[in-house]
Amino acid sequence: MSIRPIKRAAITVALILSAQAAPALAAPEEIQVYMDEMDKPGHYGLDVHLNQVPDGALTDDYPGEQQSLHRLRITPEFSYGITPNLEAGLYLPLATLDGQGRLDPGGVKGRLKFIAPRSEGQNWWWGANFEIGHVDHKLDINPWNAELKGIIGMRSGKWTLAENANVDFVVSGPQSHSPEVEFDSKIDYAVSKKVSLGVESYNGMGSFAHFGTPGASDQSVFAVADVDMGHWALNVGVGRGFGTNADSTIVKAILSVPLERILGRQDAVD
Repeated sequence: MSIRPIKRAAITVALILSAQAAPALAAPEEIQVYMDEMDKPGHYGLDVHLNQVPDGALTDDYPGEQQSLHRLRITPEFSYGITPNLEAGLYLPLATLDGQGRLDPGGVKGRLKFIAPRSEGQNWWWGANFEIGHVDHKLDINPWNAELKGIIGMRSGKWTLAENANVDFVVSGPQSHSPEVEFDSKIDYAVSKKVSLGVESYNGMGSFAHFGTPGASDQSVFAVADVDMGHWALNVGVGRGFGTNADSTIVKAILSVPLERILGRQDAVD
């Protein structure tokens, strides 16, 4: 049986999800659809996550919450390749710069990412990512939270399609709730060897207790560009919040930094 109809169906589903702009957290520290990128064993990486909300409404989900409007989030993500299929990561710090210019370290998170081995010529992948961390009260009423993420994707010619299925749950805190479910999707097209253009959507589907209620969750969709700058890389996007998301306009970027080359490591991967 040909897999072409399956590919076309998968791409169609992703486009529908993106067009519906189903939900994600309002301007979190990381706005990203996970794919198959991994550090080689024994090597380090650094991605700097940036996002800012220039337009939106002032809302408080709980007393003491930091407003996302006009807030800049700055999150360095350090990574290390353990094996060809296993990578560790550390988000430190989960910094924020609020509208009054106050800088706050925010917290720290760690992660472990797995991408399954692939046979020669295989153009699709699957894997998982687990992260756990502690954040300041200004960012979440519950200080300890975790996420389990399923990862699947494929490349076909100039097209790339990826999907993440996330389960977010409270580890410790005063406002425990049923684990929340989110589906994130990305589809892009390589317009050149260096530039790809696409759409990312972040799609909350409610909780285990109330699954299938996207209208009661945050929603966002982004037009994005991925740019290969040699040893550097950039993902940049402009998005809009929907549903319960108070952030009308969100600007985000992920800058991949050649950390080992900057530090002068002789065996840095080219």
